[in-house]
Amino acid sequence: MIFKILTLGCKLNFAESSALGKVLLSRGHQRAKAGEQADVIIVNTCTVTDTADHKDRQAIHRLKRENPNAKIFVTGCYAALLKGKKDKNELSEADQRILEEIDHLMPKDLETFHGAYSRDDRTRCFLKVQDGCNYFCTYCTIPFARGRSRNPYIKDIVAQAQQALNEGAKEIILTGVNIGDFGRSTGETFLELLKALDSLEPGNPDGCSSTGKPTEGALASWRCRISSCEPNLLSDDIIDFVAHSKHFAPHFHIPLQSGSNEVLRIMNRHYTRKLFAERVYRIKSLMPQAFIGVDCMVGVRGETDACFEDYVAFLATLPVSQLHVFTYSERANTRMLNMDLYVVPMKERERRSQVLHQMSEQKLRNFYNDHIGDQVTVLWESKKAGDRMFGFTENYIKLSAPYDKIKVNTFEVLTIHCYTIPS
Repeated sequence: MIFKILTLGCKLNFAESSALGKVLLSRGHQRAKAGEQADVIIVNTCTVTDTADHKDRQAIHRLKRENPNAKIFVTGCYAALLKGKKDKNELSEADQRILEEIDHLMPKDLETFHGAYSRDDRTRCFLKVQDGCNYFCTYCTIPFARGRSRNPYIKDIVAQAQQALNEGAKEIILTGVNIGDFGRSTGETFLELLKALDSLEPGNPDGCSSTGKPTEGALASWRCRISSCEPNLLSDDIIDFVAHSKHFAPHFHIPLQSGSNEVLRIMNRHYTRKLFAERVYRIKSLMPQAFIGVDCMVGVRGETDACFEDYVAFLATLPVSQLHVFTYSERANTRMLNMDLYVVPMKERERRSQVLHQMSEQKLRNFYNDHIGDQVTVLWESKKAGDRMFGFTENYIKLSAPYDKIKVNTFEVLTIHCYTIPS
């Protein structure tokens, strides 16, 4: 068959879609070329917010209109929460075979870990190291879609990472639902995983590691980024290790969700804003150049005007680089709906979102301006716009240069004279 895969949502979904595509190709199927009609379209969905659900539905309806003869299979988190799915016994034998191939990488089993990593872009590799979540925040449905926290053994992740490096990846991004919770299944720790990955070098035998240090002044052969990690799981030991590691970038993404302790309690978050601030200041004390992205939610039930003002004042004091702002939407089967709390009007939710978006734009511009004149290492990517190519520094500053095919997937040391704000 000729297939297409549409991926919506997070880096974890992209890793799983890429792995699914590889399985389908290995079984003799073909990926549709640009403009080519597909026999089968697989939509890997997200359900983190009501907006994500809406985008899922829009994408599915659009694909149906544009591909009237294609069979469309919906998988991922949104599909996991849907009720009334068609019984497999009602499907044709051919359709059942397709479902079996999809389930090979996108199973409905929420107890077993199924590994994945993206290989669609040889520059960056999204490596799945953990799945599921045990936190059950009062506003969130992800534990119902993804199941409980689980992970593979470190040795298996190391083998996958080594394979990606040997295939030409220059940057590995560790992904998962709650990656700081790594070790639930195996008794290992996230810090042990980071140390094992830091010893890898391209060209080593699969699963083997290098203990040699790079020559002084030499460019790193690859780098690694940690995706979102809960502040209560981002220990001082982890921060200290990243600061002195060979390959880990000074780049952190930390969910805050609210800067009000009262709202954090309502959300069932596992930290206070004091702990969050301590993590941020420790990062900055060891890595002043570090990029820190922060997840922020606005408009949840119980977020009074006073709580929001307290939230904004707290954020204003933090030396973070960018805010990723989400507007709260009511999610079926979440505990927050059963709590007797103040309900923020929708227009006020939108206003609060705008306040934080404006703060984010200013913080990002300030961060970029602070690094003009710095000598950095940029990894050039294959994507281009007109005659320009783009790449990111170790601390996630987006730079551009005249397109040069030879530079794609290579590191270059240069001085920042100007920058490109990510869209």
